[in-house]
Amino acid sequence: MEPRRIIHVDMDQFYAAVEQRDNPALRGLPVAVAHDGPRSVVSTASYEARRYGVHSAQPLVTARRLCPSLVVVEPHFHIYKEVSAQIHEIFHDYTDLIEPLSLDEAFLDVTDNKRAIPLAVDCAREIKQRIKHETGLTASAGVSYCKFLAKIASDYRKPDGLCVIHPDRAQAFIDQLHVERIWGVGQKTADHMHRMGIFIGADLQRFSLGHLTKEFGKMGRVFYDFARGIDERPVVAEWERKSVSCEQTFLTDIHKSSQIIIELYHTVEELERRIAKSGFEGRTLTLKVKYADFQQVTRSITQDRVLLRKADILPLAKQLLRQVDITASHPVRLLGLGVSGHAQQQDRPSPSRGEWRELELEFLPW
Repeated sequence: MEPRRIIHVDMDQFYAAVEQRDNPALRGLPVAVAHDGPRSVVSTASYEARRYGVHSAQPLVTARRLCPSLVVVEPHFHIYKEVSAQIHEIFHDYTDLIEPLSLDEAFLDVTDNKRAIPLAVDCAREIKQRIKHETGLTASAGVSYCKFLAKIASDYRKPDGLCVIHPDRAQAFIDQLHVERIWGVGQKTADHMHRMGIFIGADLQRFSLGHLTKEFGKMGRVFYDFARGIDERPVVAEWERKSVSCEQTFLTDIHKSSQIIIELYHTVEELERRIAKSGFEGRTLTLKVKYADFQQVTRSITQDRVLLRKADILPLAKQLLRQVDITASHPVRLLGLGVSGHAQQQDRPSPSRGEWRELELEFLPW
């Protein structure tokens, strides 16, 4: 069977790039897109800011300490959504097999593309050029035969990069790949792998499927396949919502029961609004609590009925809250609620139960 041709397109510093495009005074400056508050985190940092060690998901206070000249810009999500829609219109000129991952990145299957372009790298190059011409922004693209490698390739020559991992060269690429760059390998998993003597793909390939499954559970199969260049996940154009959630980070840590109940009540009201807006019907409620020391716990409960209204959700949220330890010495900085487990899945176990959902080399033309 002929290999698929998959492109992963990732916009460069998307939110910051849009702000610098729309406000020339910000160009060349270290910019962080974030709400300006004591508990805020960075959404996106410009490349000028990244030279100081500023990065997304970093506490804003840390970013300012690293870069005293940091310019903080309030996010304008309505503009980012408009630009994202404009970019997706370009994608649809080439294929309808588009799987969005966020506003600023997506997978495209161009195996049978609308313009009959034989090489995926030419498709990717043309898409990048059009994004630049029509939006004034740059994108990086990775091209390969599977999603795993296409996504890694898109990071290789940022910004404004284009990298191809040809099937004939894929194993050589994976063999020298640091395990930290493999999908699903976070810091804890990387540390675990390092203790096992696994640092690059070639090290990972030495371990049997049984050994990896024993060490990493279900992800052991994923790591086993990735080490061999195997990823059969298709590009899925139809996306089904699996959860609706909301959360609130408090300006100061809280621990008093009265404070917690008030904030829980407000969170339930916001969740009710989001459920109504999305039309989602789920039966599993999950409570998320993050403590002042950033430790996090979740508690879940599943009902036979769909959870739509405050009257249904609030009693369950209070029940879950009673299962969580909150004291003056263990205060809370964040509270969240989510509904998952689609009603149509009631006859089988919900995969999201208990989970919180928020997902160098030159190669031959292909």
